[in-house]
Amino acid sequence: MQENYNFKEIEKKAQQDWETSRTFSSSEITPNKFYVLSMFPYPSGKLHMGHVRNYVIGDVISRFKKFNGFNVMQPMGWDAFGLPAENAAIQNKTAPDKWTFSNIDHMRNQLKQLGLGIDWKREFATCDPSYYRWEQWLFIKLYEKGLIYKKTSTVNWDPVDKTVLANEQVIDGKGWRSGAAVEKKEIPQYFMKITDYADDLLSGLDELNDWPEQVKTMQRNWIGKSQGCEINFELEGSNELINVFTTRPDTLMGVTYLAIAPEHVICHKLSESKQDIKTFVEKCNQAGVSEEEFATKEKEGIFSGLYAKHPITKKLIPIWIANYVLISYGDGAVMAVPAHDERDYQFAKKYNLPIKQVIKGGDLKKEAFVGEGELIDSGEFDGKPSIAAKELITKKLENIKKGKRKVNFRLRDWGVSRQRFWGCPIPMIQCEKCGDVPAKEEDLPIKLPENISIDSSGSPLKKMESFYQCNCPNCGAKAKRETDTLDTFFESSWYFARYASYDHDKSMLDSRVKYWLPVDYYIGGIEHAILHLLYSRFFNRVLFDLGLTYDKEPFKKLLTQGMVLKDGSKMSKSKGNTVDPQELIDNYGADTARLFIMFAAPAEQSLEWSDEGIDGAHRFIKKIWRLVFDYLHSAPKEGVSNVTNEKIEKELNYKLHFTIKKVTDDLERRTSFNTAISAVMELINFMQKIESNFKLNKIIKKELIETVLIMLSPFIPHVTKGLWAHVNIDSKIEDQSWPKFDPKALIQDQIKIVIQVNGKLRSDMLISSDMDEETIKKQAQTIDAVKKFIGNGLSIKKVIYVKEKLLNFVVS
Repeated sequence: MQENYNFKEIEKKAQQDWETSRTFSSSEITPNKFYVLSMFPYPSGKLHMGHVRNYVIGDVISRFKKFNGFNVMQPMGWDAFGLPAENAAIQNKTAPDKWTFSNIDHMRNQLKQLGLGIDWKREFATCDPSYYRWEQWLFIKLYEKGLIYKKTSTVNWDPVDKTVLANEQVIDGKGWRSGAAVEKKEIPQYFMKITDYADDLLSGLDELNDWPEQVKTMQRNWIGKSQGCEINFELEGSNELINVFTTRPDTLMGVTYLAIAPEHVICHKLSESKQDIKTFVEKCNQAGVSEEEFATKEKEGIFSGLYAKHPITKKLIPIWIANYVLISYGDGAVMAVPAHDERDYQFAKKYNLPIKQVIKGGDLKKEAFVGEGELIDSGEFDGKPSIAAKELITKKLENIKKGKRKVNFRLRDWGVSRQRFWGCPIPMIQCEKCGDVPAKEEDLPIKLPENISIDSSGSPLKKMESFYQCNCPNCGAKAKRETDTLDTFFESSWYFARYASYDHDKSMLDSRVKYWLPVDYYIGGIEHAILHLLYSRFFNRVLFDLGLTYDKEPFKKLLTQGMVLKDGSKMSKSKGNTVDPQELIDNYGADTARLFIMFAAPAEQSLEWSDEGIDGAHRFIKKIWRLVFDYLHSAPKEGVSNVTNEKIEKELNYKLHFTIKKVTDDLERRTSFNTAISAVMELINFMQKIESNFKLNKIIKKELIETVLIMLSPFIPHVTKGLWAHVNIDSKIEDQSWPKFDPKALIQDQIKIVIQVNGKLRSDMLISSDMDEETIKKQAQTIDAVKKFIGNGLSIKKVIYVKEKLLNFVVS
């Protein structure tokens, strides 16, 4: 064994052995399966530190489970379609497929250098036709079942990326990738009926016991189930109805105006004859359609000139066109109660509209009173509390046929059409005679043309006759292929299932999904709480209903790791605060990078980058190297006792098994990687402190070193593999079992307890395990640090003893 730690040589040798031995290749061989998956990366060109943290966490869990006898699968793939590749191809004047596959090759090599225990035979990229042919097949099946439909709708339009964005992809009124101000636009596009699954998606959250509450809360709020009443307001001089959904029918008597969305059918009619309304509607169309933007924008409106009848009082109510009303919520109209809704209050104040209080409470000179309470100025409902009034008013509306109970959801159907090139072609054909017709299954995949250089003028598919010219599958007449592509979240919403059937070409999935799914442990960022995680739960239900999967939920346990920060902010090129993982690997080795990233902070919290932390991690690995080198080569130090000390060895054995218990619990239950590493560090320090005075029994020291190497192996697999080979020449560390703690070793002859006076720590003391409570109390009172707080005229009123933990004197 060489004396110095040569990480480049050690890591290269370990990685070569894992590859040639196919150490991490998985198959359906035992019932004891464990599926670990970190959210797959977009092939941007090279890894960043966020990638490193994400995949090292997954690898630590994977290796820990493998040591514990599980048949582990940890696959890897590439979320390869999307706007970044297309935009990069435009900038670099190349084809997006060429750019993407070049990046994949580079990043795959980087992931291998990190020493990840990946089953590489399962690798795929979502831009490969052998992958996306099955989502085209699924698209057709769902279209035939009515779960996918086409309609013209008002959408979020990103003027820079020239594509539609889902509401979830609009952040603060801007495109999630381009950062451009989002506009409204009406275009025909395909939608998935995720709303058909809203109730199931909501109730299913209650079963996800190993998901962070924050993620479940975010999904509950996004699905947004609300119980209320649909109320019919009759347009004056017409039989036409304006339907309004409200969760507060108790405030119906306080309605002073109706507000309708600029996209409402009434506005279209008025725009034809009223220029001021037409101008206002056009102005509103320059803004996005997400709820976040509607909630924060300046409230603006215009009077329509129309009135509606109040369903109970029959009074005429003015109808305003307002920019804060969502066309997608209910029927695009709200009953405005300025006294009891903050948005309505702001609008009424701005345009001098009446404010009528019907719930007792608050100060309407300052703000709306949005709480519940006793009804006032509400006719027959005066004096009723809100809860009772909601029921009474709803019944009244049902009796006079002016309303009905209704459950509403904030969740909207998912628009999946994108007007870009680099995505999965939508397998639909437009025929003048037959309308929209699905492609034939035998014609799948509808391949995206290869090696196509693109520019910023939009998708080249719209100009490529060789792509869009085709014949109708129904009548055989000349037809036009759909030139929109699918939202890239379509690919990432089922990829986890395809890993189980990676080499199957006869169907989307095969029987192996029953063995592997659901994913046992899923790792990714909190930013995916709504988009990816909600869509994946939806997709898995669709696949379940088609008989392709056997569980509704795709992921049993979810860990959302924190970001990697530098100088207090997220790493980004624009801020100039990035750290290149490749430089770290080249200069310190992958094990140092892995150890730092797992030790610097709890996995769920943000991690602040530290150069000193990297140096510290590297020093610790060299310390482990020196520990094993000295064990194999060094003679006993002078002045060190050569006599076996049974008491010392018992203390060391206790510390060893205490550490095994803690590290196992930290990895298995607590997901506390940093404290697991810290516990092993403490064990090593304890052992070296003892060795400074006593020579340890060779057998005991070997057991300690072997246990330390196994416990550190998930974190620093290269160096522990190399060191194990020196300690045990004829075996591999990967073939070992995780150490089990011995409960008997944790029974101490002497136990340290803390001494408190009035709840404040004053001292501690060692007691024997067989010492009785009265003796402990008497001895504690003789300790100088305790005496001064219980003497001097003070009287002990009570003594609280928690066995083998603490003693507390209550004095006055």
